[in-house]
Amino acid sequence: MVFSKALVLALLLAMNMALPTIATVYTVGDTSGWATGGDYSTWASGKNFVVGDSLVFNYGSGHTVDEVKESDYKSCSTGNSISTDSSGATTIPLKTSGTHYFICSVPGHCSGGMKLAVTVKDGKSSSSTTTPSSSGKGSPPSSTTATPKSNASSSVSRVTPIVVLIVSLISCCVLNMV
Repeated sequence: MVFSKALVLALLLAMNMALPTIATVYTVGDTSGWATGGDYSTWASGKNFVVGDSLVFNYGSGHTVDEVKESDYKSCSTGNSISTDSSGATTIPLKTSGTHYFICSVPGHCSGGMKLAVTVKDGKSSSSTTTPSSSGKGSPPSSTTATPKSNASSSVSRVTPIVVLIVSLISCCVLNMV
């Protein structure tokens, strides 16, 4: 009996350490994907992007995902793209905090609204807020790598350490009653 209690406690402790590292995978534009006519500022509003999360861009042929600097985002210029991909399924891991800018490099698409700015907070901040903006405020983006993935999931929930701690405490209390 003591061994089983110790085993359960060890498993709960391991879960408490592992679960807070689960990142969120955001599918840009949700079911509409990365397409002309999207409102990506509205899509990004209210979302809390943190270091470790990923953006998944799903799109048909005839589009690209280019990460660009703020000035290129504002002017819809693609000559100095940080990264570019046209595979149809692009995953961008958000590795650094700051504002990251993405556009479609096909002429007319960016100016037609196919652009996204996301503000990424440090993963250690639990009270982060998202301020996607075309105002250009924030630090310049760092290099990210476009990695195609075909079966990326959308919006995986983030489990907070407090939830895991409460579950662990309840489990320990139940075990002590047995």
